[in-house]
Parts: sequence; structure tokens; C-alpha cells
Amino acid sequence: MYQPKSFGVFKDLPGYFKKGTWLKDLIAGIIVAIIALPLSIALAISSGVSPEKGLITAFIAGFCISFFGGSDVQIGGPTGAFVVIICGIIAGYGIDGLIISTLMAGIFLILFGVFKLGNVIKYIPYTITVGFTTGIAVTLMFTQVNDLLGLNIANIPSEFIPKWGAYFANLSNINWWAAFIGILTIAISFLWPKINKKIPGSLIALIVTTAIVIIFKIPVNTIETQFGEISGKLPLPTLPPLSIDKIISLLSPAFTIALLAAIESLLSAVVADGMTGKKHDSNAELIGQGIANVAVSFFGGIPATGAIARTAANIKNGGKTPMAGIIHAVTLFLIMLIFMPYAKLIPMSTLAGILVVVSYNMAEIKSMKTLLKSSKSDALVMMVTFILTVIFDLVVAIEIGMILALVLIVMKVSENTTVKESSVIDSEKYKNDKIMIYEINGPLFFGAASNFIDVLGDINTKLNIVIFDMSKMTVMDATAHDALTKIEKRCRAEHILPMFVGVQEQPLKIISNLGGYEGIKKEMFFESIDEAYIEAESIVELNKKVKAKGNKKQ
Repeated sequence: MYQPKSFGVFKDLPGYFKKGTWLKDLIAGIIVAIIALPLSIALAISSGVSPEKGLITAFIAGFCISFFGGSDVQIGGPTGAFVVIICGIIAGYGIDGLIISTLMAGIFLILFGVFKLGNVIKYIPYTITVGFTTGIAVTLMFTQVNDLLGLNIANIPSEFIPKWGAYFANLSNINWWAAFIGILTIAISFLWPKINKKIPGSLIALIVTTAIVIIFKIPVNTIETQFGEISGKLPLPTLPPLSIDKIISLLSPAFTIALLAAIESLLSAVVADGMTGKKHDSNAELIGQGIANVAVSFFGGIPATGAIARTAANIKNGGKTPMAGIIHAVTLFLIMLIFMPYAKLIPMSTLAGILVVVSYNMAEIKSMKTLLKSSKSDALVMMVTFILTVIFDLVVAIEIGMILALVLIVMKVSENTTVKESSVIDSEKYKNDKIMIYEINGPLFFGAASNFIDVLGDINTKLNIVIFDMSKMTVMDATAHDALTKIEKRCRAEHILPMFVGVQEQPLKIISNLGGYEGIKKEMFFESIDEAYIEAESIVELNKKVKAKGNKKQ
């Protein structure tokens, strides 16, 4: 049953205030709001929308994710992972296309949660998440080159190679003042935490560099020169015109947003669980994410999800319940109402510098180095996903990454599945030359079924009985069942009786459901090798007597 984590707080409000939890949530919420302020503006502009849309998203989505979600400490809002996707959607479908895609993505997310797909998302391999997360980080960093260097390129291609072609073609237009402000922003963002870890370095960098530009009248682009006057008011809810054709054309980008939001939010929730010792409800979290994205679409916002860095900051600053996230959202709303008109003074290169730092922190550099030292298959999956994310897009990267990972894991498991003559036949106890024992080790499925089929060529036609020891075979699929059927038919054709030992529950169910063994009776299934071998020897002896009797009659 769906029940947001915030409901637990509302059920015991007296206890919430009595224990002093409210004060911890208040402090954490305000601090996280201050951290989210410059990021929300920078992410909005980098995504190709006006700066207030970032704060609108942070406020509305942040509130909904905390109120309706399944994590105690998750902080939601716009994140760097969406920038590249949003730019691509705007380039292909316009702002209206982005709003409708966000709405549809929210509906997808709600359906993911309703149909309990939260547990399915976690099966995406770690190698793929590291690959596409770092790929998105690198791509986000590359999108900042234009503003960071003040190149003033009007229409930058979204594709990787044409984008860099445009950058190199305009290198002579570098605004060295803009480059200085951008580099100063990066330096302050990295160095400030050594002085004070409570106040975010990005906020200090924003204030210092904006003040320098204003005081010394440095000639660089600002939010005002690019966007003009910006509003601090919350717009009335509205939606672009909808049509069946438009909805169908936007299914792919909407699903991309939903998939990334699901993955990133649940990854963030898992990280939070590790830091707090609590456990999130993945399906409730997806429903909360979905409601958030539906809500922001009515106000022209951009896609949102759980933000790992802001969630970690919430925990480190004492956030205990979803109220911290709600306070963070309300604080951002108040900041938007009061200070948004002054945001027009912020230099574009400052925002670019902030996002370069975000990209660096987002990249899983240490994890990549570790995985490169891991198995070749893990390193290959990670690098393919990373490269495809940078050069093409996230969906292509995840699709091919998943296919490659599955193929490699099938190959690996298949190599570990063996069908061979049992070692027990070396014992004097099992020396009857009319009986052969094969043992199957590991899961027997389509990837390893060929190993089983090879047994066909090894079966000696002079045998009376073949015993298959399945006690170490944990899983069987339809392909393996088909291979077993072929072996059984070959045995019958050669007047060889097959026996089965130690068949476990799942393979036994497959054999029972699919059938196909005309000559096999229930009596041919045994618990142990000894039990089967004793029966087999008695059958061999009986065959000898029948054959001897027949020879006498002749």
C-alpha cells in the first residue's frame, strides 16, 4: 500500500516537536536551500530555459518529492544529469515539447511505482550506472565551454563532434575576462570548503565574482544581457496544447526522462540509506518523483529527480525527516520572491564555472579507475556505456550497455556450467560398463544448453542406462529442457534408459510443466546416486537374464 514517508511525521507531530527533530530539519532545510540556489539557476540556463524555471522546479519538485516520496531524507530538484537530455528535447521539439515530455515522464514514473517496478530498476548493473553517470558529467562539462570562455556562439550543435567543431572554429573569440571569472569561480568553489564547510563554495563564488563584475564593470555576459528582466513570481498553472500525434512523438524523450529520473532518484535513496541506516520505499519514491514532474510541468519547469549531493548535504547537516526537504523547498520559494530580480546581475561565466564543478563532483572517476582494474567484461561494459553516452545519448548507451552486459554474463555463466562424466565412475563401486553417470554443474539455460547437447555424441550405444546427476543444477529453462528431450529421444532410440538424480524444485517444475518424455516414468527420478545405481544394476541384470533366455530359445 502506498504511504509517503512524510505521513509518518504528520501522524506524530507532538512527538516531532517534543524531540527537537523540527530544529534539526529546519537548519538542514535552510542550508540545503542555499546550496540549491545557485545550482538551480545554473542548471536552468544550461538546459536552455530561463533562470527562474530552475527555482520554480526546485521549489515545486522539491516539495512534492519530500511530501509524496518514499525516503526520509531525499532532496529533489533539477540535476546535472538532465541538462543534456533537456537541450536535445528543446532542440527537437521546443519548450512546449519539453513541458509535455516532463508531464508524460511524471505519469510514467507514477505507473512505475504503482506496478512496483522500483525493485526492477536496481538490477541495472553498477558498471552501466558508473558509465552513463560519468558520461553525462563529461557531456555537461563540455556544454559549459561556450559561456566559460565567452565565445558567444549563438546556435551550438547538440551532437558531440559538431559541438567541438564549433568551439574550435570560434577559439579566436575568447573573452579573457569571462575566462578569468569562470576560472575564479571554479577555484573558489574548490578552495572554500577548506575554510568553511557549512556555507557552499558555489554560493561564495557566485557572490564574489558577481561583485567583482559589478564593481569593476568587467565586460562579460550576464543573465540580464542574455535573458533580460526575470520574474520572481510563480506563474499560473497552464499546459501547451495536446494532441495524439504530439504525445506519440514525445513518447521516447518522455520515457528517457522517466528512466533517468527513476535510476538517479533510487540511487540517491540507496546512498541515503547507507548514510542513515534507514530504508526507503522504492515504489513510493517513484510515485513521489512522478507527482513532482507532473506538477512542475504545469508551471513550465524542467524535469526533476532526487539529487545525491543535496541529499547527502541534508543528512550531514542533521536532516532527519521529509520536513527538511519541505523546508528547503519553502525557503527556495521565499528566496525566489525576494531576490530573483537581482539574479540578472550574475555573470554567465560564473554559472558555467559552477556547473564545471558540479560535473567534476558528479563524475565517478574513482569508481571508473576501480572498474578498469576489475574484470575485462566489467571494464568493457563501463567504457562502452561511457563513450556512447558522450557521443550519442543516454538511451542508446543504456540499451547497448544492458545488451552487452547480458551477453557477457551469459557467456560467463555458461563457461561455469559443465556437463561431464561423473567422477564417481572411478570408484570400484560404480564400474558397471553398461551404466554411465553424467553430472551437471551450475544453471542449465539457453547459454549453456549446447554443453548438454554435446552429450549426445558421447553416449555409447552399448550402454543400458544413463544416469544424470542433477543435484548441482539449480536452474533450467525451456532451451535446456528441449536439449534434455532430445537426449531422452536418442536414448529411447538406442534402447537406453535415462535416470535422473537429485532434481531440484525449479528444474523439476519445468520438466513437469513442459513434459515431452514419453519413456520416462516417475520411478526414474531418484534422491541419490546410490539409490539410482542400485536400481540401474538390477535392470542391467534383468536385461542380461532376458537376453540369455532369448538366446537359449534360439
